Amino acid sequence: MSGSDALTFYHAPNTRSTGVRILLEELGAPHTLHVLNMKAGEQRQPAFLAVNPMGKVPTLTHGDALITEQVAIYIYLADLFPAAGLAPALADRLRGPYLRWLAFYAACFEPAMVDRATDRAPAPQAMSPYGDFDTVMRTINDQLARGPYLLGERFSAADILWGTALGWTTLFKLVPETPEIMAYIARIAGRPASVKVQARDAELAARQEAAAT
Repeated sequence: MSGSDALTFYHAPNTRSTGVRILLEELGAPHTLHVLNMKAGEQRQPAFLAVNPMGKVPTLTHGDALITEQVAIYIYLADLFPAAGLAPALADRLRGPYLRWLAFYAACFEPAMVDRATDRAPAPQAMSPYGDFDTVMRTINDQLARGPYLLGERFSAADILWGTALGWTTLFKLVPETPEIMAYIARIAGRPASVKVQARDAELAARQEAAAT
């Protein structure tokens, strides 16, 4: 890519942006990696807030375009590199289910996880974005029981999002470790791109930890 349409990825290890780094690896997407040290508070410094006023990672710039919010970045990148085949095309019958699971992650799963992690009761049923925790987990678990991936036999960017998210939420005992969920996590984590990125992120985290001591 030329300078006018170059991708810059703002990332910190041991955060939600690890999944986006795996996606970039799966896509073979050329990009500039800009690492932030969250423990040093770099995400709250003026230099980064000028890029993303929310001070969050993952953050992506594509030339002068800013893309934030995890699910938006997954959709954008997978569509930007269609040759990788990680996003069903608009006319593909799987496009709707693909978008469904990406939206379900942001609209239902994340809010449910925050409430569960903070031991906070959900909002009343009529106002809650996700209804109740058990229904959320039953819905995703039932889908994983139908095939190796969310779209059945077809691996997509949605699986990178969900595979990494279920990995850290089971690690922190926030979601049930059902056979379907654990097999899915292992399937996604065992992909070469995931193995490579997890090793690189471990090195980054270790360097940041060493710099703090």
